[in-house]
Amino acid sequence: MVDPTSDLGEEVTEEEAPRCAVCDDPILQEPTHRVVTRVKDGTVVTEHFCGPECRSERDR
Repeated sequence: MVDPTSDLGEEVTEEEAPRCAVCDDPILQEPTHRVVTRVKDGTVVTEHFCGPECRSERDR
């Protein structure tokens, strides 16, 4: 998987791209890409979202 802190460039393939935590679509060059990182039970958990709609859906 691609480093979540890096830019998603054209060289990222669907297999390497992060997947949206809600809709499971690969995130390729999304200008609205969101990343949420938190600590859960002592472990860092990072979730990617393809846009604000999916990000809002996770909060429900």
